[in-house]
Amino acid sequence: MTTFDLTTADGLRLEARWDVADDPLGTVVLCHPHPLHGGTMTAPLMGAITDVLVEHRLSVLRFNFRGVGGSEGSHGGGEAELLDIDAATDAAAAAYQDLPSALSGWSFGAATALRWSAVRRSARPYVGVAPPVRSELTPWLPAPDELEPAHRSFVVGERDQFVPVADLEAYARAIGAAVHVIAGSDHFFYFRERRVGELVAADLSAAMDEPAVGGLR
Repeated sequence: MTTFDLTTADGLRLEARWDVADDPLGTVVLCHPHPLHGGTMTAPLMGAITDVLVEHRLSVLRFNFRGVGGSEGSHGGGEAELLDIDAATDAAAAAYQDLPSALSGWSFGAATALRWSAVRRSARPYVGVAPPVRSELTPWLPAPDELEPAHRSFVVGERDQFVPVADLEAYARAIGAAVHVIAGSDHFFYFRERRVGELVAADLSAAMDEPAVGGLR
């Protein structure tokens, strides 16, 4: 694990870390849950997903959104945070210029990452863990026609308190994405953290083996 700083386009310093795989096959930028509700890059589920990704030879860049932990600034409602993801994806591309890069996140991080994909017209592979489809607390998931074709999927708990499975499945059908429903789990995936990581790793690894859909960077 290596800690370092990111600098955003509006001049903020964000704390970040690399978890580097041996002989990596690609990179993943992993975005944390809601900044105003205890979400940080070191949340246990974030660590579990990272560990499994590294085992699958994917190096992981995590960072704290603006206003979280040692990161400068204040919460931007999911809009200013797009600049934070810019800084992270740029850093991943600079560190591993010849490797494909993917995007993932949990809850607010998953919703914001998918919105970033739409606004930046990115075709990076993406796995979203329990993103609310429509919520006052997070950016709404983008309309299907705002997204470039790409390998995308979702993971959600059968008993998620904030993300109705039926709503996420309907959205996934509209954008051509898969949904993995974890039986008996809620939004926090207690005791199922490694299972979440395995699903994220499997989908991103498969996507990186099939680079034809839209490109990976």
